[in-house]
This record gives sequence, C-alpha cells and structure tokens, in this order.
Amino acid sequence: MSEAPATHGYTYDDLAGFPDDGYRREIIGGELIVNAAPAPGHQDAVLELGAGLLAWTKRNGGKVYVAPLDVYFAHDDVVEPDVVFLRPEHAEQIGDRYVRDAPDLVVEVSSPSTRRLELVRKRDLYERYGVPEYWYVDRDADRVEVYRLGTDRRYATPALLGSGEHLTTPAAPGFRVAVDDVLGLG
Repeated sequence: MSEAPATHGYTYDDLAGFPDDGYRREIIGGELIVNAAPAPGHQDAVLELGAGLLAWTKRNGGKVYVAPLDVYFAHDDVVEPDVVFLRPEHAEQIGDRYVRDAPDLVVEVSSPSTRRLELVRKRDLYERYGVPEYWYVDRDADRVEVYRLGTDRRYATPALLGSGEHLTTPAAPGFRVAVDDVLGLG
C-alpha cells in the first residue's frame, strides 16, 4: 500500500484516537501518513536488529523497542521507527505511551511504499530533532546506510555497509551484528 494522501493539521491527540487496525500512522509537520503493516522480510530485518540490541541491553542496560511504538518529538511530529534504542542514561525518556525526544538510535527498514518517506522526510526529521544516529536498512540495494550527527548537528554523508560487513554504534559499545544477517543474506 502506498502512502495515503496528505492531510494537514493532525496532532498526537488525533493519532491516539485512531483504532488499532493494523495500519501504521505517523505525523510529520501535522501531516498524517498512513501505511499498511510491513511484509515478512521487513520484519525479519527488524527482529534481527531488535534481538541484537536486546541482548546488548540485557548485559549493559538501556532499552530497545520495535514498532509499534511512537516517538514523540512535538505535538505534530510523532513517528513510529522500526527500531528505537535508548542508552541506560536516557531511560527517563520512556513514557507511558511513547518515547519522548530523541532516542540514541533509530532504524527504518525499507518497504517499497515508504522509501521516500524514510530517506527524505524522516531522515530530515531525525536530524532536526538531534537523533545522534539513524540507520536505513535498504533491502533493495542490500546495504545499510548509517547516518551520524556531526559537530554541526547535521548528518554527514552516510557510511554504506554491505555484505561481509558489521553494524556497530558508539551508542552501544561492543554491539555488533552482521549486515548479511539483517538483510537475510547469510
């Protein structure tokens, strides 16, 4: 299913009022974005990353969540990344219904209908709100794009990781997962 037509003026209160019907709803700049539930290959990648980060948090503290869970940046900027990771010292950002402010790492896994949303709009949103690290798992290109905030508070040119390489992050020292495993190539 492709992105639904744009409708402006939505807030978190509107988002919270929608039924739990299997559709993913997000708001960027007050615009409601609706997508169908992801495909199995997408979920395989999400679970691989989520499981690896969960193992790390069990040893070191912190929290990891896989969608559906809202990240609330502002009343009209609420998104649902595929994976959200918070270091132990940022646990206070976890509320009853959502994560407040910038997580330490967010991951989006590609779906044909959401490519532009994730590579442009959500990347820009994450950068604007200071998410230190954003990974885009590009299942079509068999690679992971790793964006990290520079000292200028902008994402630098992404590192492109492919087959035979491993994902690591300064947010979780010692965490390591094979790109092949994430992409289902191994």
